[in-house]
Amino acid sequence: MHKRQLITGGKDITEATKVLLMIHGRGGSAQDILSLSSYLEVADFTLLAPQATNNTWYPYSFMAPPAQNEPWLSSAIDLLKGIVNEIMSNGISTENIYFLGFSQGACLTLEFVTRNATRYGGVVAFTGGLIGDKVYPENYKGDFNGTPVFIGTSNPDPHVPVERVYATSNILKDMNASVTEKVYNNMGHTINQDEISLANSLILNPSSIHT
Repeated sequence: MHKRQLITGGKDITEATKVLLMIHGRGGSAQDILSLSSYLEVADFTLLAPQATNNTWYPYSFMAPPAQNEPWLSSAIDLLKGIVNEIMSNGISTENIYFLGFSQGACLTLEFVTRNATRYGGVVAFTGGLIGDKVYPENYKGDFNGTPVFIGTSNPDPHVPVERVYATSNILKDMNASVTEKVYNNMGHTINQDEISLANSLILNPSSIHT
């Protein structure tokens, strides 16, 4: 299953007050997703990017029945749980732990935080939704307590139906997340500049907004 392989960036965790966990997509790598940090306002963050075995977190579509993606899905969630516990053992509370993922990494990010809802620093999901052939509300517990969440996606997207994005937003809102969802017409399966700007202004550095 997935082994703990972390690429790090930004501040040393002994000096940082905030940590951003960056989750790569299918076929991508920890180095790929970490390179996105040059566009993000993360000067005060420790950056942690785990590497999936064979560059894939789980084998089938996120819309497949969850059992088809086992045991890899549970292994990926357990890996993230272990990393979060390590971060907290360094004296950093969940309020200062942030998550960012793209595509398969966005799905895994949303699945992890919603199964373990609490007050996080913030969550950025570039094109993703909760995992399964349908949404399984019984899998999700906790209270986001106002955690800011940004979900951006294309309509259409070749991998993520916009209906699943809407359903995901509704679940998170019901669990008291502060969700901003933005759908871009015919954007394609990518990340655009507007999404980067919103991730910075809404999640990573809200104090940078100038009136």
